[in-house]
Amino acid sequence: MRNDIESRLALRLAALRVERGLSLDELAAASGISRATLSRLERGENSPTAALLGKLCAVFGLPMSRLIAEAESQPGELLRAADQVLWQDPASGFKRRMVSPPARGYGVELVEGWLPPGARIDYDSASVPGMEQHLWLLEGALDYTLDGVTHQLQAGDCLRFHLFGATRFFCPGPSPARYLIALCPP
Repeated sequence: MRNDIESRLALRLAALRVERGLSLDELAAASGISRATLSRLERGENSPTAALLGKLCAVFGLPMSRLIAEAESQPGELLRAADQVLWQDPASGFKRRMVSPPARGYGVELVEGWLPPGARIDYDSASVPGMEQHLWLLEGALDYTLDGVTHQLQAGDCLRFHLFGATRFFCPGPSPARYLIALCPP
């Protein structure tokens, strides 16, 4: 059974495509995702993976955190922990929590992530080229590859960068990697 965030995410993906004036075929060509898969995502028949959302966000020119925030229906200045949107990638087990309250007009967003031991997520390109990010590892270990350079992060380490190209998150284990990312638009 689908949860509320997945239903709202499906609706938001369909709305973004229509707002951009794209047909399913045009979005398929731009994203590299098949028309059939896009159609199933928009109808809410499939749960999107982090990799698929990354490709769609690159086409739409927005960070994944913004897409998920826009799918959340309760804007406000205070967002209690119990009300923060939690999304799980069905392929990798990666979990992503939107910490910042969803609101337009603010630049910085906070996102908490959990990556299970041995899990890897690859993003082909930046959804918003030049976005400043601060990746703060709270627990575990994380290998983060940026511009072909792998940074081996330990708990407490913080990596600051502008994102332009492909990236990889990998949790070498033995425990999950838990981290916080601050996203700052260019």
